[in-house]
Order: sequence, then structure tokens, then C-alpha cells
Amino acid sequence: MILLTELHYHPPAALFAELLRADGILLEAHEHYRKQTFRNRCLIRTAQGVQPLTVPVIDGNRAEKVSASAIEIDYRQNWIHRHWRTLQTAYGNSPYFEYYADYLHDIYVRKPALLFDLNLQFLRLLLRCFRLTLPLHLTDEYLPDYSAQPSLKNFGLPSAQLLIADRRDWLTPKTNTKAVEPDSPAAPPVVRPYPQVFGPGFEPGLSVLDLLFSQGPAAGAYLQ
Repeated sequence: MILLTELHYHPPAALFAELLRADGILLEAHEHYRKQTFRNRCLIRTAQGVQPLTVPVIDGNRAEKVSASAIEIDYRQNWIHRHWRTLQTAYGNSPYFEYYADYLHDIYVRKPALLFDLNLQFLRLLLRCFRLTLPLHLTDEYLPDYSAQPSLKNFGLPSAQLLIADRRDWLTPKTNTKAVEPDSPAAPPVVRPYPQVFGPGFEPGLSVLDLLFSQGPAAGAYLQ
């Protein structure tokens, strides 16, 4: 199964539960940018509760449509310092923050010009953290419907593994617009409760960083 998805900024752990079952990743590179999505934000848990971290972008509020792969990051705002300090405050005492911190920080300080490139670098890092060696490709054009299953010969996989699972806009900070049934293949996979830095109780829907900082190499065991 090939997972078709947009690129997220530190995506929810549920995406990685789906990736554990995938044979490859197809990233949507030709969509129009959409505001108020996980494309430029993630959710973390702090002492004050769940908090969004948002990457400011240029042209994201323009009326005309802008390609998601062309959206530029707004470095006129000191958002890197703010995000990094928030991550340090929220997770500095977690078991594995220091283990992964340098790898994440190295990507931040490179300051990629495009949001797409920033998210892609973080995704490649997270795949390594989960020891996932999946073939990864970008779409050649935007197709609203993949039921016709375009050619995916470049994946080098048997035809039985080339079924496309369209998960675009499947995970959003707001209510899921696709309204899938709980037992359907498109329903978000379950992330088993794990010890979080701030409690009480378990908060679902957080960035995969929350799981990774808490469980490190054992994080995959919590993705069902």
C-alpha cells in the first residue's frame, strides 16, 4: 500500500501508525496551500495544556491560490527561537529529548526557504527515528481522485503493493472533514496511551514528537 499524504510540520503520531503499514510514501507536491492545517503547525502538550506551534508563512493569506510547494517561510518573525524554547520547556525533562534534540535543531538552523523543504527534512529525520526505510516520491501533478491508480512504476514495488491510500487532509487540527467511520480503512489508527510529561490523563492527537521524546526507540510499539 502506498500512502498518499500532504507534508506536515511534525505530524500527529497517527500518521506514523499508518506509515508502519505502508510500503511507500507519495507526497502531494502540487496541491494549493491551505491555511489552518498541520501543513504549518503541530500540537504539543505543555504545563498550560495543549499548545499549537505555527510556522509563519509568506503569501499564505493571499486570495489567489498558491502552490503548497512554493510557500515561503517568514523568517522576519523569530519563530525558530520561540518554537525551540517551547519544545525545550515542554520536553526538556522527558527521557529522550536530549537524544533527538541536536538532529532537530540542525534542521531548524539551516533555515530552509520553503515550508515544503522544511517539512520534508523533518519527515526524513522522523522516518529514520522510527527506522522506516520506505521509498518516498513526489506527485507529478495534482489529481483529485486516485481511484484510477496512475502508474507508480518508479516505486519498484510489486503491483499488489501499489494500491494508493489517499490520506490527504485526513488529519487536521479541526474536526475531520472526511467524517470516516471508525471501522473504515481511512479511520485514524489508534495510538496507545503512553506516559506523557504533563498530565493527568492521556492527550491524543499530539505531534509524534511527544511520543518520540517520551519513548525513544520503543515509540513504534505504541502505534497500532
